[in-house]
Amino acid sequence: MVVSIGLISLMISGCSGVVSSSAEAAVQSPALVELAPPLTPAPTTLPPVTTLTPTTTLAPLQPVVIAVAPMDIPLVAVGHADGPETARVQQRLLDLGFWLQSTNGDYGVTTSQAVMAFQKYAGLDPTSDVDEVTAAALTSATTRAYGTANQGTLIEVDKDRQLLFIIQEANTIWTINISTGSGIPFKERDKNEWGKWVQGDAITPDGIFVINRQVEEGWRTGDLGDIYRPKYFNKGIGLHGAYKIPNYPASHGCVRMSTPAMDFVWSADLAPMGMKIWVHSTPPAA
Repeated sequence: MVVSIGLISLMISGCSGVVSSSAEAAVQSPALVELAPPLTPAPTTLPPVTTLTPTTTLAPLQPVVIAVAPMDIPLVAVGHADGPETARVQQRLLDLGFWLQSTNGDYGVTTSQAVMAFQKYAGLDPTSDVDEVTAAALTSATTRAYGTANQGTLIEVDKDRQLLFIIQEANTIWTINISTGSGIPFKERDKNEWGKWVQGDAITPDGIFVINRQVEEGWRTGDLGDIYRPKYFNKGIGLHGAYKIPNYPASHGCVRMSTPAMDFVWSADLAPMGMKIWVHSTPPAA
């Protein structure tokens, strides 16, 4: 399956309120209390890997699949507790390509989000806690996480799995937990202009787009609420940090991720201006 890259413009309603024509003001918001650990860059050097030989000839190109050895010492079901065993879980998640902030053993926001991302990827109940089933799946995993795209450098947003894949030359380098549009119609007061209303269907449309607008510093007040360091790719719809990223589609149309994950995307320059964004539900047949 070859991904065709072209710009698709769709008239939609996004997190910044495309129904309203009012300007948005950039503001600072207090730091989240739950993001206590200071932001530290995730490791940028990937572990030694082996590229697997594709096992199917259904498509001329296949996503790059990278082997990872099962663990000799099984992981323990730590729930969401802190400690040395959690540090092992954190390192294993990084080895499998699920981004998180630190391997310090503290079960913070980014660890919870990475566990949830792994559970979504593995088809498990996305509770964000490391139960026995999750610990066993982490222990026995044999490949790094990878997206559907089989060529190029892009960001893939998989709405079915509620995951974002950062792909460089067909190689998925990081997988991040996200929440996209809920699909539920809404009508809410405009947060920027008193007396106005914003309404839409809370949809993150499928298609291929490019990042064409961004706000680098801090929080800004969109028509539908506060968003963190957004990178827009489809009118008012963009990638941005948010207060909450649940295990289901919950946004007005934007692609939410944790604020530390958004900081990492910015600091590592993983979503520069002009970067292609592929948003899809069920991937097309090969």
